[in-house]
This record gives sequence, C-alpha cells and structure tokens, in this order.
Amino acid sequence: MTTAPIICFGQQPCGFFPKRFLVAKILTAHRLQKELGGEIVFFYHDSDHDPRETKTLLRHRKTGEPALLNFTFENKLQRKFSPLYLKRIPADWHAKTLLQLPNYVERRHIEIFQEISASNAADFCLEMYRRLNLLDGLRVVRSSDPAFRRAACDIEEFFVDVSHEGEIVRARYCDSAFQLHEGGDQFVNLPISPFTKEQVSPSRDTRLRWMQSVVHCTHYVSGASEQDYLRTEETPEIIFVKRDIIDRPDEAYTEIPS
Repeated sequence: MTTAPIICFGQQPCGFFPKRFLVAKILTAHRLQKELGGEIVFFYHDSDHDPRETKTLLRHRKTGEPALLNFTFENKLQRKFSPLYLKRIPADWHAKTLLQLPNYVERRHIEIFQEISASNAADFCLEMYRRLNLLDGLRVVRSSDPAFRRAACDIEEFFVDVSHEGEIVRARYCDSAFQLHEGGDQFVNLPISPFTKEQVSPSRDTRLRWMQSVVHCTHYVSGASEQDYLRTEETPEIIFVKRDIIDRPDEAYTEIPS
C-alpha cells in the first residue's frame, strides 16, 4: 500500500512580515506537491525563545534604505528567555509600528497589519502569514501545542518551559539544574523541579527527530543553514530537498500572493 507524500518544512516565527527565505520554502514545498501529490506540513517552531528571530528587515519605499523593525516585549526577562508563543506584545507597540509602516509597505499590507490583534509574537506572525495567503493549502503544526508535545518521542537534549520570577521561561535541561544562557559562558542556574512532556521542546540538534516522530514526513524542505546541523542520519526515511534560491533571503517578503 503506497503512502501519500508528506512534504514538510520548519521555521521559527521569522518577522511580522515573513523573511523571504520562508516564502522560498513554501514555494518549494508547493512545487514538490505538484510533482508528487500529498500534503504540505508547516512545522511552526514557536517554542524558540530567541527575540532576534522576529527581526523584520524592510526597505524605504523611496530611498531603498534598510530598516530593522521588531516586536517589543513587556519586560526584559520575557524578551530574553520566554518562548515566542509566550512573549507578550505591549499594547502600544502595534500603534507605534503602524505609524512607521507607510514608509516601507503598501496600503494593503498596512490594512492587514492593522487588523491583527494577537497578543504574543508567535500568534501575530502566524496570523500575518495566513492573511498574506502564504498558508493556503498547508497544515500548520506548532511545537508549543501540548498535544504535539505529548505525542513526540523522548529526546536527550531539550528545553523545559518553567516558571521563573513570574514568567514562563525556556530553560535548558541539565542533570543538576535548568539553565538560562546569559551570553558567552555565563548561565543562570534554576533549581530542578518536576516537569511533564507538555513543557518540553527540543534543542537544535534534536528538533528534527522530535518533529519527525509526530509528523512522519517523507520529504523535508531545508533552508541553507539547516544543512549544516541537521542530523539526517537519524531520519533515513526522509528525502531532503534544499529550498529554491530566492534573492535577498533575509529581507521581509512584502508581496501578497494571488
């Protein structure tokens, strides 16, 4: 009995207007689907905690000068260590950013941005991608989903969402402590406490196997940097396909597909 292809790609929230390399992954997945059939799965890794992931590089409509915009968050602890699905956006960020957008994007993008009221970074990005019609025909699975986490395999390297100073932070699990990376060789150690699978998300090195234990994809569209660290030998059943080339991959995608 032949199994229909499952074509997957993964990405953290990558800007409130998505980076062009994400669009390249989406287009590559659609191209494969036309050739092979099956379904497309977007593994949305919103458990990541790095606030740099959501930087949005736009260019001034008249001068072409680049501008780097990003969310602001309610406090420093949350910005540095909370997972993206729990990084709360202050109420005034939306209005302040809205005033800047006419310099960089067309009216339709501004209207879409204005309509979104999501309160955290991951939800905001996902809703923007959806309203830009980029998610049409895709099944989205989120690494923050408790049901996904329960179904995933056990892994030896992982993070745990734990409570710390009134916030939920994403701490690296070690034998003797939960660790928050302050930069360089500096860490903050938090005491170990009981946790469940619903609190666990993978490290970079275990993400592929963890994802695959639930998604069971046949093909995986990888980005340029992913090729450097994916442990492809752990998932020999997957056919890996590099995303199609796109110009200015780190800049924001500011078109609306028909």
